[in-house]
Amino acid sequence: MPRNNDIKSYLHLHLIVFIWGFTAVLGELITIREASLVWYRMGLAGIFLLLWLLLSKKKILLPTKAIIQLVLVGLLIAIHWIFFFKAINISNVSITLAMFSMGAFFAAILEPLFFKRKMLWYEVFFGLIIIAGLFTIMQVEGRFINGMLCALFSVFVGVLFTIFNGKLIQKHDASVIALYEFFAGFVFVSIYLLFEGKFTPQFFNVSGKDWIYIIILSSVCTSYAFTAAVQVMKKLSPYTVMLTTNLEPVYGIILAFFIIGEDEKMSVPFYIGSLVILATVILNGVIKHYKKD
Repeated sequence: MPRNNDIKSYLHLHLIVFIWGFTAVLGELITIREASLVWYRMGLAGIFLLLWLLLSKKKILLPTKAIIQLVLVGLLIAIHWIFFFKAINISNVSITLAMFSMGAFFAAILEPLFFKRKMLWYEVFFGLIIIAGLFTIMQVEGRFINGMLCALFSVFVGVLFTIFNGKLIQKHDASVIALYEFFAGFVFVSIYLLFEGKFTPQFFNVSGKDWIYIIILSSVCTSYAFTAAVQVMKKLSPYTVMLTTNLEPVYGIILAFFIIGEDEKMSVPFYIGSLVILATVILNGVIKHYKKD
């Protein structure tokens, strides 16, 4: 638990994680699907973030080398979100968010490769437990296997761009990084939709309800949540941030059950497998914390 003078930041972090959990629910409520939704999300999020940067008078221009790197990361983010929403559309919110608990395992495998450190034995052990929890879910909810695979691929790509951003954040402002990545992803998705012939009058015929959800998704759940998270991370320990962030699937699954209803009700083994994965991820964080101490 953070110190008393950090309580405000701690509560703010919970609000951000709650918002991230709500993102999946919005993905289910919005009738626009996958790449088209990502096109609207990244474009509008980029515009909102640009307005905020201009108002705060931050320096936006970056060196050419950095821009090229951010453009490539923007492509990864676009792919990550496309498969994230696809997973929700072909399965449901609960399945998708349960798979997102695998992010810690993927990070344990990929981080040693990128940062050239030894793989820790307990990370491998916890990874095996997580896989066991994952197989439990797959066996009892086999009808959602395609959604699970899309979610797992989304998580894998998400870990990749998080690792790349971990290096870029050391040199550039986080909000400026996000600005380039959002617009880069927007351009990549535009090219894809153009070749697919998706830009028809029907594409831009968005209902009023969808517009409300999309604006909330792009402003509150994307632009605001990203910049607010960066600010909070400057005041709280990485340990506190990591443990709190792992509550995203919990918040999302609970929200989905109450907002969407019976379609999100899963079997008892599903919840057992999800709890095993979540508990393992949290235990991994606790051990890392005390190892550093």
